[in-house]
Amino acid sequence: MASITLKNIPAELHRELKKRAEENHRSLNKEIIATLKSGASGTHRADVEAMTREARAARAKFTRQISDAEINAWKRAGRP
Repeated sequence: MASITLKNIPAELHRELKKRAEENHRSLNKEIIATLKSGASGTHRADVEAMTREARAARAKFTRQISDAEINAWKRAGRP
């Protein structure tokens, strides 16, 4: 199997990769490989029509006007 040596990795990037590795229960090496695979796999074309249908279906569940304040409160409630 091929090996790569990385040099001069910015400290912030190293911290972020270590944090993600811990969150994903992987070694730092496996996290870097997963990140590289994800980045190298190319972009996926978004299905705009499907996204629009999903958004309209979600919106149809509300019977009244939703305020920006309510939406922002829901966003904050879902974050640590």
